[in-house]
This record gives sequence, C-alpha cells and structure tokens, in this order.
Amino acid sequence: MNEHKLLVEKTLTSKEVFNGKLLHVFYDEVRLPDGSTSTREWIKHPGACAVVPVFDNGDLMMIRQFRYPMKQIFWEVPAGKIDAGELQDTTAMRELEEEAGVSTTDFAYVGHFYPGIGYSDEVIHIYVAWNLKSVPQKADEDEFVTRQRIPFKEAVNMVHSGEINDGKTVICLLRAWQWWQNNEPFELA
Repeated sequence: MNEHKLLVEKTLTSKEVFNGKLLHVFYDEVRLPDGSTSTREWIKHPGACAVVPVFDNGDLMMIRQFRYPMKQIFWEVPAGKIDAGELQDTTAMRELEEEAGVSTTDFAYVGHFYPGIGYSDEVIHIYVAWNLKSVPQKADEDEFVTRQRIPFKEAVNMVHSGEINDGKTVICLLRAWQWWQNNEPFELA
C-alpha cells in the first residue's frame, strides 16, 4: 500500500461562501485520514503567470506597485491572472506588455509554484523573456505601476538583502536566475 495515500483528505461537502470578481471562497467538510471529520476554508483562484524580462545588457524590467492589503509599495516582476479560456503563454506576454511596456517572441517557461497551499489552489507559472522591444504600457484602468530597469544580479542581491520581499517575485527571480545560468540565450554583462 502506498503510505502517501494515508494522508489524503476526502471532500464530504463544499459550500461557496463568497463569489468575488477574482476570488471564490469555499467552506468544505472533509474526512481526515483517521476517519474523523474537519472543515477546510480555501480560496479558488484562476491561476497566474509571472515574467522575468531580461534586456540584452542583463537588466531586468521590474515594476513598483502599491499593494493594498500590506499598505506598502513592492518591487515586483510583471504578473497577472489567467483570464478564462486564455492560454498561459498568452497571459504571460499580455502581462509583459501591460505592466512592463515591453514585448517579445523569445521566452521560456521556467516552471510553476503554489504560493498559498494552506488556503488557496492558486498556481503561478514562471517565464523568462529576452530580446525585448519597447511598446506602450497598457496597465489596467485600476492598476498603477512604475517601471525600473535593474541589473539581474542586483535584483537577486535585493532578494537576499530583503529589499525585494514579495514572495512571487522572490521565487521568480531565483528560479529565473538559475535557469539563466544553465540556458542563457546570451551572456549577461
């Protein structure tokens, strides 16, 4: 018998308690591995894509954005939710243009991660993009971001110093840095 199956919880009932524009909150009753029951509150999320845009000289295009729940401005990589019926690659390139004001046809999928496994089913897909071309920035109507170029290595150092502390951005920069070291489409300056 596979001992990992002994960890699985079975959904008995599921009730949607909030249906928002982005998030849907559920309250479920589950059967635990020992046969007892408990409840689980969790958020259904459509998923998202994040892009680490790398210029020929090794600079990244980072964005700064105020995040209401934390009441502060964060350094971030361009990212956004996957719209209904949209392919991941399309989401990634759309967000790159909207938030960073750059476009490309040269990009690679680096992997994915789950940012909140204790309370959400969200998955974020990570991309690296290069051979960037400037395009008009087209942020959403209620989205205000500024852009700034930063050397890739400096951004990674900002992760380690704590200056970049958005979890999504930390993971994306470290994964992209490792991918770049192994697959670099061109030499970083």
